Amino acid sequence: MAGKNNPWGGSGSGDEPSGDGPAGDGDAGSGGGPRNPWLPGGGEPGKRRSASIEDIFKSRGPEGPRRAGGGGGGGGPTFRLPERPNGKSWAPVIIGGIAVGWAGVTSFHFIQPGEQAVVTWLGGKYSHTLETTGFTAPWPIHMVEKENVTQVRLEEVPGTKTEKLILTGDQNLVDLSYLIRWNISDLALYKYQLNDPRNALLEIGEAAMRAAVARQDLDSVLTGAGRAEIEQDVSAAMQARLDAYRSGIKVQGIEINKVDPPSRVEEAFKDVSSAQQDADAAINRSRAVAQQTLARAQGDASEFNDIYEEYKLAPEVTRRRLYYETMEQILSKTDKTIVEGGNVTPYLPLPELKRRAQTPPPPQGE
Repeated sequence: MAGKNNPWGGSGSGDEPSGDGPAGDGDAGSGGGPRNPWLPGGGEPGKRRSASIEDIFKSRGPEGPRRAGGGGGGGGPTFRLPERPNGKSWAPVIIGGIAVGWAGVTSFHFIQPGEQAVVTWLGGKYSHTLETTGFTAPWPIHMVEKENVTQVRLEEVPGTKTEKLILTGDQNLVDLSYLIRWNISDLALYKYQLNDPRNALLEIGEAAMRAAVARQDLDSVLTGAGRAEIEQDVSAAMQARLDAYRSGIKVQGIEINKVDPPSRVEEAFKDVSSAQQDADAAINRSRAVAQQTLARAQGDASEFNDIYEEYKLAPEVTRRRLYYETMEQILSKTDKTIVEGGNVTPYLPLPELKRRAQTPPPPQGE
């Protein structure tokens, strides 16, 4: 290897400087270590260092990699799109295609049956309502929000495992829960008229329910006699108030789920209910007896009227028949028998004789 250049920039013997390296490169004769071939332009004389990733990328110029000892200006890697046949760039075409695709995707809106959509300018000011499938300006110029307006929604008041006490007309408390069925009648009003439409619905429903229950007494509320009337009153009152607020909500109906006494006085209410049931049973029995007595009296009156009509046709015959029937009823209950014979009227105790004949004789030896 003596007398030959080594690949690191110095001679193999270290006595003579290398004539192959560029000017300014360190060599073995100057006391430096071997030159790193990956460093651009060589290293500093007398020093040895490793290549870094920055040095490798800096070694590439705009026209390709620079030679190890070459000069030239710096600069990072560059990227250019291929040119069109006419020499112009493809960038405007690509950007235009993306814009057209974006406008097409965000401008068409498919509206399902039963749905509507509100369209707003830049997500703020209301523009119009889409009731069927259609087009709008692309996003974000027009922003679209869909909503199902035919779906009947349910609101349970006061919710599960919660007690809601309401005062009746006779100053009693009941634990009452009910269900509100509603849907959206005007989507624009529903979205933008009230700050919280659902909360407004619940507040209006509670006020209407308390007012309706306050017009009923405890018995009608507990037994269910007044529940239908309460449900109708609450539904009508709620709809009137919601329309006055222009809420865009339609009340489909009110259904009372439960009416119970308060938990703290439930035992007392059970006793009262039991006594009430006993009273109702006694009243029903009395009414049954009264109806039977009235029916009997009406029958007797009808019979008397029939007899009177016959009496007017033949008074003497009717009078005699009534006399015989009356005497038959009276004499059938006596123990005396009267037999007419000549001028003597003998008395025979026939009933007494009959009883004696039917009485068995006493046993012998007594």
